[in-house]
Amino acid sequence: FYLAEISMALGHLHQKGIIYRDLKPENIMLNHQGHVKLTDFGLCKESIHDGTVTHTFCGTIEYMAPEILMRSGHNRAVDWWSLGALMYDMLTGAPPFTGENRKKTIDKILKCKLNLPPYLTQEARDLLKKLLKRNAASRLGAGPGDAGEVQAHAFFRHINWDELLARKVEPPFKPLLQSEEDVSQFDSKFTRQTPVDSPDDSTLSESANQVFLGFTYVAPSVLESVKEKFSFEPKIRSPRRFIGSPRTPVSPVKFSPGEFWGRGASAGASNTQPPVEYPMETSGIEQMDVTVCGEASAPLPIRQPNSGPYKKQAFPMISKRPEHLRMNL
Repeated sequence: FYLAEISMALGHLHQKGIIYRDLKPENIMLNHQGHVKLTDFGLCKESIHDGTVTHTFCGTIEYMAPEILMRSGHNRAVDWWSLGALMYDMLTGAPPFTGENRKKTIDKILKCKLNLPPYLTQEARDLLKKLLKRNAASRLGAGPGDAGEVQAHAFFRHINWDELLARKVEPPFKPLLQSEEDVSQFDSKFTRQTPVDSPDDSTLSESANQVFLGFTYVAPSVLESVKEKFSFEPKIRSPRRFIGSPRTPVSPVKFSPGEFWGRGASAGASNTQPPVEYPMETSGIEQMDVTVCGEASAPLPIRQPNSGPYKKQAFPMISKRPEHLRMNL
């Protein structure tokens, strides 16, 4: 009964050009009369007609068709694979292919042989084999007849499809409900939980919120882009974008000869001689710019001379710099 109603629901979706792609026990509910209702259409794909395929990887692994897992393109035939996996679950208590983890489950779906318990009827075994064919083109329901091919199988020989469509067939189970809000048929593990509204951490301004007028849902990616658009915080660019070397300051420090070489000498010294000039090891952007007035500008830090009597150190003292690198203070 339930498989028959589910097949009718899938057939109706396919007639509208919709593939369901998420058929599993969690998405099947019963109304107050006991008839099947499919829920959660978030993974549906529209406008899928004959010859049209899609490549989105989605669904629940245990009920996903091989062509979805291989990303080879799929159509409405994936729903009939899922129906076969659901049927197997209903008859045996577990999906046909399960593993210790996600990868092993996928490997079994793609490679392992279908094991059918001996207690299944011949019609059930035959229907499962035809629904769970890895070749989508040869799968039952993949042809132009769609749901009609499945419903014509001997497993459903006792179903009167016209009466089932008109809901004249009595469901095998009818929930006893006290009201429309009665949730006694649900696991108390969930119904005992206190409902909590989803947190809203939006900091958008009133003008930014105008963008979403008329919408009931906003994708997080769109929300983030709007937040960025309406952010007025200045963005600091790295100095490396403006100059050729991270060691080069934006404004070079100026030096001038003739000053401060005597600061380190004794008070009575009057003939202090500047140190001998040695060639500097410079290259590229670190070349000094000697001006007409005798001043020179150089980047920091200053490199040590490559030869001479002075002891090399990471940051030379001012009193040991050559004359043309005296600092103006």
